[in-house]
Amino acid sequence: MRRLTGGTFLMGSDDFYDDERPMRSAQADAFWIDEVPVTNAQFARFVAETGHVTFAELPPDPASYPDMDPTLAVAGSIVFTPPVQPVPLDGPVSWWSYLAGADWRHPLGRDSDLSGLGRHPVVHIAYSDALAYAAWAGKQLPTEAEWEYAARGGLEGRAYAWGDELHPAGRVMAKTWSGAFPWRNDAPAGLERTSPVKSYPANPFGLYDMIGNVWEWTADDYRDGKAADAPCCGGGGRTSASATVRKVAKGGSHLCTPSYCQRYRPAARWPQPIDTSTSHMGFRCVIRLNQERTK
Repeated sequence: MRRLTGGTFLMGSDDFYDDERPMRSAQADAFWIDEVPVTNAQFARFVAETGHVTFAELPPDPASYPDMDPTLAVAGSIVFTPPVQPVPLDGPVSWWSYLAGADWRHPLGRDSDLSGLGRHPVVHIAYSDALAYAAWAGKQLPTEAEWEYAARGGLEGRAYAWGDELHPAGRVMAKTWSGAFPWRNDAPAGLERTSPVKSYPANPFGLYDMIGNVWEWTADDYRDGKAADAPCCGGGGRTSASATVRKVAKGGSHLCTPSYCQRYRPAARWPQPIDTSTSHMGFRCVIRLNQERTK
């Protein structure tokens, strides 16, 4: 983990999506934060020690999902499934599928596994799973302000976590989409989705993968209705009629791209339903100094 001193900083942006506005002064108290998102290897240790069963591994109760397609009433999760040719970018259902058997152990469905993915961020993590891991580790999930303060690395008012250019001097700074979204992926073999943590430069605070790779849960409820004007990361699937709670997700993922979703920035945010897991959703944890003193 990295210890951050906290302080006042400029949060949000006036230049991109409505729900990031306005740029304003915010405060983060001193805290520790994980250097990288939680990896498959780390999550496997947690599961081995606790026996935790993730949300995606539990079949949904049809009574809680009255509008669900009955064929989806099986344990599973939402997986990015790219089309084989260009498609209109106004219909994300074209590249998302609810797959039976998809979960953190089987990121692409029941016939997949974690071979070679130990250092990749764990995915298919619902909010309850992130909370359970944090409690086991003696940590907490970051607030949106803590997360954004950490991602900015002290660079005030900059568009990206490294400055104002997406690719400074042509250098790729984060794991985002490479190619023509969503059908042509130009990433090297084995890296079409997530990448091992620390594959890209750290920010000025020494934190890796704050931007791209996987979306990260925060503890804050999403209370702004402005995100609907620019959908990108929903995917449909397993969200109950009664599940009105959405948490702020931060950081973007390996699916972000200038042509479609420009949420690979510290200010960007996404309303993620607490009972929805996907193949690009992960997390990292914090320890607040007041929490540290009670240990």
